[in-house]
Amino acid sequence: MKYVVYRRVSTRGQGESGLGLEAQDRDISLYFNQHKEGEDYEVIGSFTDIESGKAGVDRPEFNKAVELATKEKARLLVAKLDRISRDVETIAGLNKRVELKVACMPHADNFQLYIFAALAEQEREFISQRTRAALASAKERGSKLGGLRDKTGARNKAKADKAKLRAEQLREVVSPMRELGKSTRQIAAALNASGFRTERGAEYQSAQVSRILKRLEI
Repeated sequence: MKYVVYRRVSTRGQGESGLGLEAQDRDISLYFNQHKEGEDYEVIGSFTDIESGKAGVDRPEFNKAVELATKEKARLLVAKLDRISRDVETIAGLNKRVELKVACMPHADNFQLYIFAALAEQEREFISQRTRAALASAKERGSKLGGLRDKTGARNKAKADKAKLRAEQLREVVSPMRELGKSTRQIAAALNASGFRTERGAEYQSAQVSRILKRLEI
């Protein structure tokens, strides 16, 4: 069986450092080592995009991967379904073109992957609604989530107090996601997708979300 491997990270920093790509490589290696023992297989191509999932599937390396898999009648292998798309229609359309395999769901067929995508889309919409409601509630209370600059300009404010305050301002946003069993990485992705940024204007990472949850005792 022939395979075409596709990987994606959202930022240039992740691509250059290997963060994100290393985790995907581990998942893909486990797929072959644990679930393909005794099977003759060949990886005929490997493609990587450094681009946000918001760009849809119009990504140069992704298109090359699908084209090769289609031409060679190979399986398209990804570490996780969201490395391709978070849109159920996109997954459904792709399933008509190639046989898609997901390393972290090694036994899932195309129909099951469609169901997983549909459920994930429904859950994301629910989280999005909760997030919008939390934002509206926070704005009504006069909270400002865009930054934590002290209006008085006092620079001696303790860093710990700042972090605690920002965590509290994010409580109504991160708490519903935690209740749904979301991982710190998934919460970070949701915050970034909703336009939240750290005090320094950077995207949230898993470690930062972990510290927020710890401060909030969630």
